[in-house]
Amino acid sequence: MYGAAGALAVAALVWTEWHGVRQAEAALAFGALIAVGEAIRCVEAPPALPDGGGGVPDPRGEPAPLAAAGALGYALLGRLGGEPAAHGVLQVVTVVVAASLAGLVAPLGLGCPVDPGHTARRVLTAAFAAVCFQPLHRTGRLADWLGHGPSMVGYLLALLALTALCDAVLAAALARARTGWPYGPLLRDELRSLPGVGAAVCATAAVMALTVAVAGLWPVPVLAVPLLLIQYSYRRYAGIRATYRQTIASLARSTEIAGYTPTGHAREVAGLSRAVGRELGLSEPRLTVLEYAALMHDIGQLSLVDPVPAGATEPLPAAEQRKIALLGGAVVRQTGVPAEVALVVERQADPYREQPLAARIVRAVNAYTELVSGPAAEGAAGAAALRALERLRLATARDFDPAVVEALATVLSRGVYGRPR
Repeated sequence: MYGAAGALAVAALVWTEWHGVRQAEAALAFGALIAVGEAIRCVEAPPALPDGGGGVPDPRGEPAPLAAAGALGYALLGRLGGEPAAHGVLQVVTVVVAASLAGLVAPLGLGCPVDPGHTARRVLTAAFAAVCFQPLHRTGRLADWLGHGPSMVGYLLALLALTALCDAVLAAALARARTGWPYGPLLRDELRSLPGVGAAVCATAAVMALTVAVAGLWPVPVLAVPLLLIQYSYRRYAGIRATYRQTIASLARSTEIAGYTPTGHAREVAGLSRAVGRELGLSEPRLTVLEYAALMHDIGQLSLVDPVPAGATEPLPAAEQRKIALLGGAVVRQTGVPAEVALVVERQADPYREQPLAARIVRAVNAYTELVSGPAAEGAAGAAALRALERLRLATARDFDPAVVEALATVLSRGVYGRPR
């Protein structure tokens, strides 16, 4: 992806340098929109949502609706104030590249992290939209086929929907290359997010291109205001969600502070459970429920008079495990988290065929972490991990889902979530 975007950017810059910039006022207006949107995305961005302790951050990051709408609006600009637009596909790429890089200057100067993946995706998606629109419009074929009425608007919306689909494919591929997570769930999460911010970006880009075609450049800053509000709302939501998760994590640490479980146990189970859930293809909302349940899976131990040695509940009798799970579910229901989280907590001691998938994952991961870190663990960490997986496999007749155990083995084999070997 980086290679394709880089080659396209070099070709566009060389072409623009040779032929010059056409209708510089439009290029400057849309370029400023892209640069401002990119700078806003990077500067003072909210803290990244934690991944549950698995060691791999969420690769999607914060969206840049203003920059994306500006790039697509310029790619679909066929007329400027009633006159034909003179720019072409390569000038669109040049403006997008130059403006995106200009928008990164301020964040880099302030020491803020920047993500070149967003820029590469924006270049490729803007080029795709421009290739599908500019040649047909400049030759007059698009007007001959569709005219300038509702059919043209329909074409623009369909093209933007296809462009958003292409961007989702690229985003999922980039996340897959960075993390090694399965491509299918990543693509599904990207597609699920399109009706939100993606729809607003596409609608604004279409309105921007159609309005500028008639009224000129003055409506551009006005049309940018809704996207700025979307950006602000996203940051508020991300901040609230991060605070919410930190509150749950703090509540989960109560068992560690009270001495019922080892320090870091809940975080380790949450990170590894999330990785196994992603390996099994769970969507992002279900992964969030799984993570919260994994963080609070031991909270029922606070009801015990005497702590379980090393906090290991797996060796306890089934009735005792069930009692702790039910008490934990009752506590979780009082915290205000979704009811699905409490259900997972209170069902984690059931036979796996009666459990929801999230409860199967939490139970298997909890048993694994207890086996590799408890008093029974002997020898090198790698040998302890192999013995723990073998014990889980031997108990798949009743206690552990074979598919979950194999997904756990796959995650551990990557060396990202497992212990040093």
